[in-house]
Amino acid sequence: MKPLIIAILFICSAAVATAQQQDLNKYLATAKTSYSSNKLEDAHFALQQAMVEVDILTGKKVLLMLPATLDSMSANMKSDNVYANSGFIGATIHREWGVPNGQQGSQSAQLDIINNSPLISTLSAFLNAPIIGGMMNSEKSKSIKVQGYKARLTNDGENTSGPSVYELQIPLSTALVTFKVNNATQDQVIKYANSLPLQQITKLIQ
Repeated sequence: MKPLIIAILFICSAAVATAQQQDLNKYLATAKTSYSSNKLEDAHFALQQAMVEVDILTGKKVLLMLPATLDSMSANMKSDNVYANSGFIGATIHREWGVPNGQQGSQSAQLDIINNSPLISTLSAFLNAPIIGGMMNSEKSKSIKVQGYKARLTNDGENTSGPSVYELQIPLSTALVTFKVNNATQDQVIKYANSLPLQQITKLIQ
């Protein structure tokens, strides 16, 4: 138990050196003090809080890596957000893109990256079961690959010829990427998804 706690403290301390977050410093100090006093429950809780801060700092780095534009759509930086997940470990990273002064029917996109998502195992099992995946393929839902990663693409629009509401789900290591695009073709959605730095994101969040 002691080597594990020391290792976690070391990782968190490295994050402090680069981010210099006061909250992170506070939780680390509490964890060290509690551990030295043999208050293991308090030390464990403080470490959990410190790891949440690390996840949020990591999420902010991911936002800096995301493209500012997707063709005619520009990122709405005011909507950028990273927040701790409710009920489980990790954080959610959020960004939106849209057409400036866009009217009804304009393209828009939304990206959510949920670290340690409880849906990861279910989606991964589905994508890695060829028989089940093949049976579920249709005009509105199919399994595809994006940058070498298996993914699930669905069109939740009114119908295949009407306004599109595409949702692409990609399991990346311990994170679930959900990319939604409105009023776009399937080819456009895949093109936009290919512009996301998925490999760099995977390295950062794993």
